[in-house]
Amino acid sequence: MGKEEFMRRAIQLSEESVSTGGGPFGAVIVKDGEIIAEASNSVTISQDPTAHAEVNAIRKATSRLGSFDLAGCDIYTSCEPCPMCLGAIYWAHLDHIYYANDRRDAASIGFDDDFIYKELERKPSERSKLMRILLPEEGKKAFRMWKLKADKTEY
Repeated sequence: MGKEEFMRRAIQLSEESVSTGGGPFGAVIVKDGEIIAEASNSVTISQDPTAHAEVNAIRKATSRLGSFDLAGCDIYTSCEPCPMCLGAIYWAHLDHIYYANDRRDAASIGFDDDFIYKELERKPSERSKLMRILLPEEGKKAFRMWKLKADKTEY
């Protein structure tokens, strides 16, 4: 299979998701020319706001490979990843991101991911959700413990 076929599968998953009560998003993760995980959006089905297609596919891929590191894998998604999914893709170390629709297409049907992108550009004190530092010195204890831990698994 080539790039276009992987994208067509992601698009097919997005269409199937709409038909079964999910959101219009699908994703596949590919390693060495083989789909190792695929998923669609299940936010409304599972009542989980993090159950986006990309996150669901990442969870399946890491489970299948037995590793949180998906370096060497690519993701094909029916829409440009939202900020949450983009963060998950970076944390998972996926190599490449291919998408069919962009954030403007998503906004045109009521998914305004661009709002969150704009929020991230603001200082925490200027965001629409209250963000204030609270108990920073107490919070740093776990960070000091992590820094000193000799047998940690870094990620």
